[in-house]
Amino acid sequence: MIKNLRVTVDGKAYDVTVEIPDDFDTPVQPVASPLSAPSLPPSPASPPAAPSAAPVAHAAAGPGEVRSPMAGRIVAILVEPGREVKLGEQLLTVEAMKMNTAVCAPKAGKVAEILTTVGAAVDEGQLLARLEG
Repeated sequence: MIKNLRVTVDGKAYDVTVEIPDDFDTPVQPVASPLSAPSLPPSPASPPAAPSAAPVAHAAAGPGEVRSPMAGRIVAILVEPGREVKLGEQLLTVEAMKMNTAVCAPKAGKVAEILTTVGAAVDEGQLLARLEG
């Protein structure tokens, strides 16, 4: 299920799209921020509170395609072409709004190519790497 939400951070509102897995069955309660008044009435179902660690992204459009989960800048490339990787192994790191997000292997295989460089600006959904095998 896809939900469109408005999140306020340091007084600035952001519209975000959140994907909630179909097998997510824990009831979610709206959370009021003690730091600021909400700019919109709370939605009937808010996403769970974000963990303190950066989220890990497993986004891929096709088998072996590794795509950027968000617009940002590449701050680390941890693998090189020809290297065997495991399912879920971190391949790159994307920074957006001072938060690092790990981009992980959507499947086990060999890194066929890396299509970006450290410092490069990337768009959400941009192809970053390909895996084979």
